[in-house]
Amino acid sequence: MSAIDFRDNLLGISWVDSGWVPILNPGNVLDYFSERSNPFYDRTCNNEVVKMQRLTLEHLNQMVGVEYILLHAQEPILYIIRKQQRQSPTQVIPLADYYIIAGVVYQAPDLGTVISSRALSAVHGIQSAFDEAMSYCRYHPSKGYWWHFKDQEEREKVKPKTKKKEEPSSLFQRHRVDTLLLDLRSKFPPTFYQPKPGDKPIPVEVKKEPEPPAETVRQEEREPATKSSAPAPPSKPPPEKRARLQ
Repeated sequence: MSAIDFRDNLLGISWVDSGWVPILNPGNVLDYFSERSNPFYDRTCNNEVVKMQRLTLEHLNQMVGVEYILLHAQEPILYIIRKQQRQSPTQVIPLADYYIIAGVVYQAPDLGTVISSRALSAVHGIQSAFDEAMSYCRYHPSKGYWWHFKDQEEREKVKPKTKKKEEPSSLFQRHRVDTLLLDLRSKFPPTFYQPKPGDKPIPVEVKKEPEPPAETVRQEEREPATKSSAPAPPSKPPPEKRARLQ
């Protein structure tokens, strides 16, 4: 069964005999093609009969059946061999063409095979395009249909983020900042300072204001107490309301 499949699918194979390649010429190319290991050669053809009877190829014109002829030769690289059905000395039906390039034998595809292959390739490309387009389609009941492409995410990741230009500060802002810093420095003086970068910080001596003596503090505490103990002036009662005479 595998041999039948191998014979039927001759368009996808090639054959070569490296021993013949350096000596190929129009005189021996048919002998090269008639090698028994060549899968393209039909051993029931008239060429095999002529070869066994040691006759010349001119006797093929007087026979009926399948034969092989050298159709075109372009030495030393290209040879075209045709397989044909001879019905009379003047009437033949072409069956297949074979081309030999640098000693490698291939079967030339017929027109129907070429059209079928091109159409299949076109349909496959269109189907692949539709499948890829459907893979980017998304649907949600609340949003409906939309397209979600992977390239957009990659572009957003690769796209450099534009930095906002910082506007220069005004003269009022700079003076205002300086005054705030001086105010903070006066309220919270530094406890350490560094003469040079990399040097060890030196503690700063903070001058403490002298504390008032205890007697003055006591006197200040007594004064507000005496002031609070003094009697407050009597408050006047609200004026009486008089009835209006009609």
